[in-house]
Amino acid sequence: MKKESKAGGPVFGNSRLTKMPFGGDYNPEQWPEEIWEEDMRLFRLAGVDCVTLNVFSWASLQPAEDVYSFEKLDRIMDLVKKNGLSVILATSTAAHPAWMARKYPEVLRTEFSGLRRKFGSRHNSCPNSMVYRKYSRLLAGKLAERYKDFPNLIAWHVNNEYGGACYCENCEKAFRVWLQEKYGSLEALNRAWNTGFWGHTVYDWEEIVVPNLQSEHFEENRTTFQGISLDYRRFCSDSLLENYREEQAAIKEITPDIPVTTNLMGFYKPLDYQKWAREMDFVSWDNYPPNEASAASIAMQHDLMRGIGGGRPFVLMEQTPSVTNWLPYNALKRPGVMRLLSWQAVAHGADAVLFFQMRRSIGACEKYHGALIDHVGTEHTRVFWEMQALGRELKQMGSQTMGSRTPAKAAILVDWDNWWALEYSAGPSCDLKYLDEVERYYTAFHELNIPVDFISTEDLLGSYRIVVAPVLYMVKTGYEEVLKQFVEEGGCLVTTFFSGIVEEHDLVVTGGYPGRLRGLLGVWVEESDALPEGAQNGFTWRGKHYPSELLCDIMHLETAGGEAVYESDFYAGSPVLARNAYGKGTAWYVATRSSREFYRDLVKVLARENEVREIWTPVAGVEICERRNENGRFFFFLNHGNEEAELTMEQDAVRLLEGRLYKKGEKLVLKGKDVTVCLV
Repeated sequence: MKKESKAGGPVFGNSRLTKMPFGGDYNPEQWPEEIWEEDMRLFRLAGVDCVTLNVFSWASLQPAEDVYSFEKLDRIMDLVKKNGLSVILATSTAAHPAWMARKYPEVLRTEFSGLRRKFGSRHNSCPNSMVYRKYSRLLAGKLAERYKDFPNLIAWHVNNEYGGACYCENCEKAFRVWLQEKYGSLEALNRAWNTGFWGHTVYDWEEIVVPNLQSEHFEENRTTFQGISLDYRRFCSDSLLENYREEQAAIKEITPDIPVTTNLMGFYKPLDYQKWAREMDFVSWDNYPPNEASAASIAMQHDLMRGIGGGRPFVLMEQTPSVTNWLPYNALKRPGVMRLLSWQAVAHGADAVLFFQMRRSIGACEKYHGALIDHVGTEHTRVFWEMQALGRELKQMGSQTMGSRTPAKAAILVDWDNWWALEYSAGPSCDLKYLDEVERYYTAFHELNIPVDFISTEDLLGSYRIVVAPVLYMVKTGYEEVLKQFVEEGGCLVTTFFSGIVEEHDLVVTGGYPGRLRGLLGVWVEESDALPEGAQNGFTWRGKHYPSELLCDIMHLETAGGEAVYESDFYAGSPVLARNAYGKGTAWYVATRSSREFYRDLVKVLARENEVREIWTPVAGVEICERRNENGRFFFFLNHGNEEAELTMEQDAVRLLEGRLYKKGEKLVLKGKDVTVCLV
């Protein structure tokens, strides 16, 4: 059952790196060659030692169907080698060349609306086009053959930020094949999709059409047949994953010892990253938080990337040095914020700090996206100086933290199938969003300095003392036994309203909610009341009053004990919080959404009762993280506030960036947006 990461050992294999790579996406092919040497000078000044090359070069590498041209890339590779730069080499397959679209229009995607695309943009290739798959494999293999002996190559980067979906005839035909392999017979498919509803029974595989605005959907995320739409989500994710696998295989055939990755995008709904990560040698991702993002919401994305990789370190493949360009209001990163967010990534498991981009483009949609080298073309900018300072710190840190892991005795269960099915559901509330509920629990752990792993339904639970499964709407066949065993052996499980409702085909489990979890949780949920925005019920727990919002499950206690009750409406006096003793452990059911204060108080109780300790006493506005390896225990102190913060050293420690010893009991002062790293 255990999900295993394919790779072991260092993130970058046998590259023998002596420090965390620092640099990022470099596109010299967009510039005249006389600028390249100046770029190298500026890279040296900034401490850049790693570049990602060739991300969007397919059109120049293959200008015609039977013509390949690698001469410019050869010169670029020679240039960076001469300057001692490590290379992450991309395959360029995220945007097919114009000749391919003109000669083979089947490579073009069809949108959700049914509109057929023309050439343009990126992620514009149908993943089930045999033409696209043929030429993307060929290009990956030719790149591997040409640069297999390049000494500075530390990783392969397949495609770029895979995403989107296609609804063309290629995909419709491939979907039918996928369904035949999944279900085996039309009888099984009709049963799984409950096609007796609205007379949807299919009698021939050819009668199945893709679910979009031309068929089952009346909005992008609202569908009349959840089972069909859910399976198409799975199919689309699998289709793109197969594209990745094919390029990876072509590369591995020639360079089996060089790790292969692709850059993910945090909690990206369209792709099941838990499934994807199992195919990657290491996880890498692009961190572009919105301006208003909290420290906890950013940390949550990092922890997900670490979690899907089996707890191993990940690579921060992209972030902006200063400003993004696609938000409604593209505010600058204030002084210190780029450094703060870079060290936050390291604190949560990053073994590389890379950026998009090295030199700012002069045209197209990312010309105002931040870069190390701005349009002015010199080192005399605030952003360059901040990057230069970070480069010095990473060099000073060396390889000390690389390979270190995060100790966690608490975990949050996340499941893409559950996410998709929950938000396709017709009811109970349009305001019910899976990640909102996940983030509420994560934030409570984060504020209390309790490390958390994100786990899937394929992970073993035995190393954890607390597992939280917010809105576990879908309980896959057999998973209830995993949860029962966890609790029976002494674990603490927490789940919430609207859990245990359906099985893996999105069919309701009859016999009373929460379905297969009813015996474990010791409650029967009879109804669920959806409260409109702004409406509240309330409850009192352990002497404090809390709001009840969004959904109010109306439940009956069976073997569980009630911890609190609703205070108003016709279900006043009904339990809102239940706790069930099961074997050596406990299972909690939280029947409503509540406030930030409630989740923090609940997690405090859970941690105390299950002997899960905070790694450091919380200090308002200061994020504190720990990583461990054979070099020791590393504590990261990150002040996300604008004001000075003070904390007391709870152990003797060396401040690595300052080279100073702090004794237990001594005061550590952090300026606003400041960071320090201590070795215990």
